[in-house]
Amino acid sequence: MNKNILLCVSGGIAVYKAVALVSKLSQAGANVKVVMTASARQFVNPLSFQVMSKNDVYFDTFDEKDSRVIAHIDLADWADLILVAPATANIIGKLANGIADDMITTTLLATTAPVWIAPAMNVHMYDHPAVKRNLDRLSADGYQFIEPSEGFLACGYVGKGRLEEPEKITALVQDFFSGKTKPLAGQTVLVIAGALQVPVDEQHMISPQANGQIGHALADEAKRLGAHVIEIENSNLYDVIQQLEAYKIQYPQAFFIYAANVPTIEKTPIVSVEGMKAVTFGQQVQGKPMFNILSDSWIDFSDQAQLNGQFLATSNPQFFAQTLWSHIIKDEAQ
Repeated sequence: MNKNILLCVSGGIAVYKAVALVSKLSQAGANVKVVMTASARQFVNPLSFQVMSKNDVYFDTFDEKDSRVIAHIDLADWADLILVAPATANIIGKLANGIADDMITTTLLATTAPVWIAPAMNVHMYDHPAVKRNLDRLSADGYQFIEPSEGFLACGYVGKGRLEEPEKITALVQDFFSGKTKPLAGQTVLVIAGALQVPVDEQHMISPQANGQIGHALADEAKRLGAHVIEIENSNLYDVIQQLEAYKIQYPQAFFIYAANVPTIEKTPIVSVEGMKAVTFGQQVQGKPMFNILSDSWIDFSDQAQLNGQFLATSNPQFFAQTLWSHIIKDEAQ
């Protein structure tokens, strides 16, 4: 790969995976340097990263190892790609608000290299409105994300919040530098997934069943194809409509993937896809989508779906996402 990768490690139990990530990236031919927060050093000694990377480890903004350069500026300029993995709620909040109070945040604000953020935290922390708001802010600022996976978390919960596996992150980095043409490069894709709630009064709201797996798969595939992806999940439908109108102005050429389940009550507002390249899943909308995917039950829980009379298997969300995006890209090319 022969690329310079700067790994920014913040403090969470997933730091142990970051050590393996340095090993995998190095084996793939990357030159890796590591910056750690003070909290990260509570979990893993910097020596582990030094041994794996064969480079000095940075953690003190004022510890200038080379008097000829300013360390955080030099690192910011050196990197071809910066990975923040694991990215805690704290480091995400700092970056979203332009706070630069340690080695990692000063470096991130100084770089012009692509920055990929791989969140890792408790499932409820990941779902907290403040964290979601910060992630949306970073997405709008052009940062890319490696979505956390679902599974057993160190805190004992089972849910979304596990740092993606080092092998998969390494594959994404290799793919990024492979030189292959990305059909969605330069495109923005907006994915709304999960279940959208509709308030019925000040104390009650209605929310349908959905797990968001199809939406997540479509978002992940769009990233693999080079798109800038914005994800909204399990939100208030009224808020989504407002956000969507703002995104229409900010990204007039965006693809809109409406993969969220909505209540079918009278009070359900209708989303407008006027002027957008949209894909819907049976929801009632204003305007005409590119594709409307139909299924017997909600797409997240269906074994197959119908696209223009053709039946597609949905039991494997990743394969379904690849198939659907191939249809979208082909339709765009015609």
